[in-house]
Amino acid sequence: MKKILPASLFAFFAGCAVASAASSCDQLARLKLPHVEINSATFYAAGAFTPPANPNGQGGGQNQAAQLAAYRALSSFCRVQVTSKPTSDSDIKIEIWLPAGGWNGRLAVYGNGGFGSNIGTNNLAAAVAKGYVGTGNNAGHDTNDGAFAVGHPEKFVDWGYRAVHENVVIAKAVAAAFYGSPVKYSYWNSCSTGGRQGWIAAEYYPNDFSGLAIGDAANPMSRLQASTIWENLQVNATPESFVPAAKYAMLHKAVVDQCDAVDGLKDGLIDDPRKCNFDLNTLLCKNGDAADCLTAPQIAALKKVSEGPRLATGELVYPGFPLGDPSLPGPILGKKPEQVSIDTIRGLFQDAAWDYHTLDVDKDIPKTDKLAAHLIDAVDYAKLQILFNHGGKILYYHGWNDGSIAPQSAINYYEAAAKANGGVAKTYNELRLFMIPGGNHCGGGEGPSAFDKLDVISDWVERGKAPDEIVASHVAQDGHVDRTRPLCPYPQVAKYKGSGSIDEAQNFACAKP
Repeated sequence: MKKILPASLFAFFAGCAVASAASSCDQLARLKLPHVEINSATFYAAGAFTPPANPNGQGGGQNQAAQLAAYRALSSFCRVQVTSKPTSDSDIKIEIWLPAGGWNGRLAVYGNGGFGSNIGTNNLAAAVAKGYVGTGNNAGHDTNDGAFAVGHPEKFVDWGYRAVHENVVIAKAVAAAFYGSPVKYSYWNSCSTGGRQGWIAAEYYPNDFSGLAIGDAANPMSRLQASTIWENLQVNATPESFVPAAKYAMLHKAVVDQCDAVDGLKDGLIDDPRKCNFDLNTLLCKNGDAADCLTAPQIAALKKVSEGPRLATGELVYPGFPLGDPSLPGPILGKKPEQVSIDTIRGLFQDAAWDYHTLDVDKDIPKTDKLAAHLIDAVDYAKLQILFNHGGKILYYHGWNDGSIAPQSAINYYEAAAKANGGVAKTYNELRLFMIPGGNHCGGGEGPSAFDKLDVISDWVERGKAPDEIVASHVAQDGHVDRTRPLCPYPQVAKYKGSGSIDEAQNFACAKP
């Protein structure tokens, strides 16, 4: 007959476990690692952690009430803060959150956005809630712009690729010391600059990760930022060519009205904007400039933005944006380019005085290509084979309505990577791309884009469950899910079965376009 322990004994053993975890956490403060200082190792009881004022970091986005509720529900964990100095000018701040109990043997690593240095505690808390060790870093600096890069080439290297690798190595060592056993599986989960960092890790350090979830990657960074500058210069070529923000909403509506049903279903989404042959001239103002039309100079500028810059040889520097992208004002809304694009080129040139007005694609692109190679760009596609050889998988996703990074760039990388490693048929079980209709940059937007990246990539790596489709959700402003839809491996798209609600994923199937 099974004996049932009294509640007092359960409480006693639980208290012993907590005390043991707290003691182990304290001991981490004395851990010795090369060029690493353990700044603190603090144990937090369940629900005791108070989040900082800006907890999001890259990939954040919960509302404040949801954030606080998530922290209150968080189980006990050990928070380790370290500084890594692989060079005399390095200052890589790293946070590692270790669940006090129920660790699943996995490590989840998160990246950054732009030149942002914030370590998103929301991401780390979400990892701990799932039983992962969660970790992230400040990319080697403590500002949110790239001014640090000029005069500090080693810090630029840290931002470019070294900080993430240091983060992974140190987090694995700390986890092994805390639990007495090594990390079984390590996963990358980030987008934007975090997406670039993911491709950098996959190519530069292919043994760091078991699998990577990479989204909306700012890669190759050098060409992306040069293209961003070029696009902004086109719409600011003259006062007449500038397009006011309000006109983008008008343009988006016109494009959706014409092309929504091209994919066979009128649902407010365009499955593949490349199939929308929208003629900007249909919006030409007839009686002077007005809010519901485009002037000839505005049309000329937007055509250039949609086509992207080219070298004199005809080579496309970086893809343009689909017409009607509701997020399009990102790189071209202002009277000057986004600062991150200017800072990136200044960092590569190590010239704080470089004037973006002087950008010459034929002169500067070859130069930045050379400077950015093995530093901030990931274009050595064949190196992915090392990752694939040890069973590594890559989940790649990108929103069709991404207004910061041209969606076609994801398709270009995917196709180039597959070709360099034997073709799509050979790499299909290691690398898949999911384009998200109506998806904005790193999530959100008009279409269903929310899904658990860690669940998808870990199922693929550990159980061989390849993502033949991913059910994504669209969350309304009041917080409820109002539409689900399968995301499909490129080039497949979600096709309506012909009956049932168009807001329910079960009524769609992935098929050839």
